[in-house]
Amino acid sequence: MPTDVFRAIELLSRTPYGRVSASRRALPFTTVTRHIVVDDRVILRLHRGYDYHRALDGSVVAYEADNVNSGARDTWSVQFTGTARVIEPTPAERELFGRTPRLADGVPYDPVFLRIEPEFVTLHHLTDVPVFGYAHPL
Repeated sequence: MPTDVFRAIELLSRTPYGRVSASRRALPFTTVTRHIVVDDRVILRLHRGYDYHRALDGSVVAYEADNVNSGARDTWSVQFTGTARVIEPTPAERELFGRTPRLADGVPYDPVFLRIEPEFVTLHHLTDVPVFGYAHPL
């Protein structure tokens, strides 16, 4: 396995959330998901109530995570592209995810899990990134 792939996997293990993108009825969509890395594969946990898992299961997806909003001067972005499959994680894998959110858009969070078998792994670095404040403070 190339060094960049090992580094990408290591970096992905440092952040708990990312974004999965695919096509739904020929239109692109992206959603935030919790992830873990097990045996060089990415396992995602998302809310079943969104019904995204139906569009993702068996589809080629892109999964991206980064540290861009961390305030770090050197930032990274990792993207895994591959086929996603709905799975039932092992008890040990479930434990790695930690506590499940209580609600998703006001309804009880019902987890569903997908595994991505990466075909392509991309790693990008930005060095000496300027730190910006928000244009409109909350």
